[in-house]
Amino acid sequence: MGKRVVVVGGLAAGPKAAAKIKRLDPEAEVIILEKGRYLSFGTCGFPYFIEREVKDITDLMKTSTGVVRDRVFFKEVKDIDARTQSLVVGIDRDNKRVKVKDLVSGDTYGLEYDYLVLATGARPASLPVEGMHFRNIFLARTPEDAITIDRFLEEHPGVEAVVVGGGAIGLEMAEALTLRGAKVTVVEAFPRLLPPFEPEISLIVQSHLEEKGVKVLTGTKVVKFEDDGEGYVSAVVTDKGRIPAEMVLVAVGVRPNVELAKESGLKIGETGAVWVNESMQTSDPYIYAVGDCAETVNMITGERVFVPLGSSANKQGRVAAINICGGNAVFPGVVGTLILKVFDLTVARTGLSMDKAAQAGFVPERVIISGPDKPEFMPAAKPIILELIADKKTGKVLGVQAVGYGDVNKRIDVAATLLYFKATIWDVMGVDLAYAPPYAPAVDNIAKAAWAMENKLQGMMEGITSVELKKMMEEKKDLLILDVRAPWECKELNLPWQVINIPLGQLRRRLSEVPRDREIVILCKSGTRGYEAYCILKAAGFENIKVLEGGLIAWPFTRVEGVSC
Repeated sequence: MGKRVVVVGGLAAGPKAAAKIKRLDPEAEVIILEKGRYLSFGTCGFPYFIEREVKDITDLMKTSTGVVRDRVFFKEVKDIDARTQSLVVGIDRDNKRVKVKDLVSGDTYGLEYDYLVLATGARPASLPVEGMHFRNIFLARTPEDAITIDRFLEEHPGVEAVVVGGGAIGLEMAEALTLRGAKVTVVEAFPRLLPPFEPEISLIVQSHLEEKGVKVLTGTKVVKFEDDGEGYVSAVVTDKGRIPAEMVLVAVGVRPNVELAKESGLKIGETGAVWVNESMQTSDPYIYAVGDCAETVNMITGERVFVPLGSSANKQGRVAAINICGGNAVFPGVVGTLILKVFDLTVARTGLSMDKAAQAGFVPERVIISGPDKPEFMPAAKPIILELIADKKTGKVLGVQAVGYGDVNKRIDVAATLLYFKATIWDVMGVDLAYAPPYAPAVDNIAKAAWAMENKLQGMMEGITSVELKKMMEEKKDLLILDVRAPWECKELNLPWQVINIPLGQLRRRLSEVPRDREIVILCKSGTRGYEAYCILKAAGFENIKVLEGGLIAWPFTRVEGVSC
C-alpha cells in the first residue's frame, strides 16, 4: 500500500486533489471526508436551479457524461474512499492523525495520514443583527439551501423578497427570485452595487435591474429583522426605513472556514484564510490547503488576498496533488477575474480598479469605449461597454471591466491573459486576435480600448466619464454640450439637456457656432464621432474640450431604447 492522503472537504478543490493524486500514484490510499450529504457539487449553479434553468439539483453534481459524483462513483471510477456526513473535529499534527465524527451514528474514530489536504471551503458571512434566526431567512451555500428556497417559492408565488447584499451572488439570486415571480428588493450597504466595479459599470447594472422590476437600495444598512409574532420574518428594518418581507436571502459574502486549521496551530494569513506558499503547502509541510479556505497572491500587486472562486479551487487542488506526489507545481496567484449574468447583461472584471491601482502605487488612467461585439452590419451584433485601466508611466495594463448584451466573456478572458503576462497597452495592440464578421469586428473592442488609452497617454484626447459629466452638469451652469449626432438620432433620443446639435459632417464649416469661452463636452452614440469632433476642435484652437467616453451607450442615468446598453 502506498501513502495515505486524507482530504478534508468534498466540494471542488478536495475531489480535484484526490482524483489527481490517484492518477499520479495509483497505489496511494486516498480518503475524502465531507461533513455534508453531497459531494463535488457546483454552488455557482444554485441560482440557475432556483430559476429552473437547471432542472434537478443533482445536475450540479454530474460529470460531463451525466454520472452523479457520489460515493459509489468515487469508489468505482476513481478508487477513492469518499465518506459523507463525516466531520473532522481535530488534527493531531505530531502523530499525523485526524479525529473524525460520523454524523449519522455519532461515533468518533481516528484516521492516520501521510499527507493531509484541507479543503474546508468557506461559509456565508452572517449579519450581526437581531433576528437572523427567524424562519424564511435563507442562505444559499448548500444543496439543502437551494432545495429549500425552491420549495418555498413553489409554495409562495409572488412573495415579497428582500436580498441583502448587492454583490455577485446577491444579484444572481435577485434575478432567480424575480424569474420565479417574487417581488424583489436588493439592499446594499455600499454606495453602489458590485463594489469592486467602477461606478460607470455598476450604475448600468442597477438601471437594468430596475428595468426588470427589481427595486435597488444602495447605501442602505440592515439594522434588524422583524417577525410576525410566530417566528417568521415579516420585515427588514434598515437605517433608511422598513421593508416588508415574506422571505429574505442574505448574500453578504463568505468567510474562510479556518477553525480546524487554527485549532491545530497552522499559520493563518493576513486575510484570515489559511496561509500557504505557492505549492499550496501550509506551515506544516505535510498539510496542504486548497480552495476557499486558503489565501493566495494578487499577481499584479503581490499582496496576499482571499479570492474564493471555483476556478481557482480546481487549479489549487491539482497543484497540491502534484506536489504531494513528488512533483514541483506552483499556483502563481490570481489577477482577480469575475463574471456574472444579470438578466440580459453580462458583467465582468479582471485586475485592479482605479482606487486599488492607486493604493498599489501605480498612477492609473482609464478609458471607456463602447461599441458592438461584431461589425454593425451583422444582425447578431450587440453592444458592450469596456473600461480599460493602465499605468500612466509604463502603459502596463492594470485592469479591465465590461458590461453589455454582447460577448463580454471573450474580452475579459483576453484581458485576464494579458494581465497574467504583465502586458502593456502596446502589447494589446499587437495581439493577433481572431477576426470574422460573425465573431468580432476588425479592430476588436479590447484593441480599440488600447488605442484610446494610447491617445490619452499621449495627450491626444481628453475624456470624461458619465458619472463625472453628471456631476459637472449639476455644478456648472455654463457647461456646453455639443451633440454631433445626426438630426434623426436626436429626434430618436431627445436629451433633457441644453445642447448644441451640429452633425459631425457639418462641424468644420459651422465652427463659428461653437463658443470658444465655454467648457465643452462632446457626445455621440458610442464616442467615436465624439473623438473625431474633438480632433477637429483641437485643430481649430479650442482648448477646454472633452469627449463623453463610451458615448450615450454608456450613459446609465437615462436608459432609452435604441441607445441603452
